[in-house]
Amino acid sequence: MPLSFESLDVSWDALGGAALIALARMADVAMAVLRQSNTIAGRRKSAWLIGFFEALIWVFVVAGVVNKINNPVYAVAYAIGFATGTFLGITAEQVLARGEQVVRVFTHDGENLAGALRERGFRVTQMDGRGRDGPIQILFIHTPRKRAQQLPKLARQLDSTCFIVIDDVRSSSAASRSGAMPPAAGK
Repeated sequence: MPLSFESLDVSWDALGGAALIALARMADVAMAVLRQSNTIAGRRKSAWLIGFFEALIWVFVVAGVVNKINNPVYAVAYAIGFATGTFLGITAEQVLARGEQVVRVFTHDGENLAGALRERGFRVTQMDGRGRDGPIQILFIHTPRKRAQQLPKLARQLDSTCFIVIDDVRSSSAASRSGAMPPAAGK
């Protein structure tokens, strides 16, 4: 059935149906973003569970749209739901901020920056390096994602010229997650 404006139905029933389609699509697309995040992080059980409900919602939404595809209101509602669901999924993933990250800070002021970060409870490993403009220090900070979000701003307050790289951690040892490090050899 071709899409046409002659078949445009803007009755309260059609608008209510369009709203339901948009809301359901928002939910299933937001779930898709979270499922993908869980899949990338290797969290199989939560990815499976989210995927199950995502697919279930999607089947009902598509069935509702396909049966009424001749009304452009439903197509627009579907598109609005998809776009908004993407936005909501990314927002939810950032709020949840599950997992761990390694923040690498390249700085010419390593001692001061590392000390200030340690005072704020961050575990910092320092290494000497050579950059384009001479000697630098590289600071490695392994932290939960929720805390990693504050590190760039904090580091730039202390050294406005530092360079920062943030990487997701797929897995790490239990000792590093607990905050306890094994004793150094010979101690």
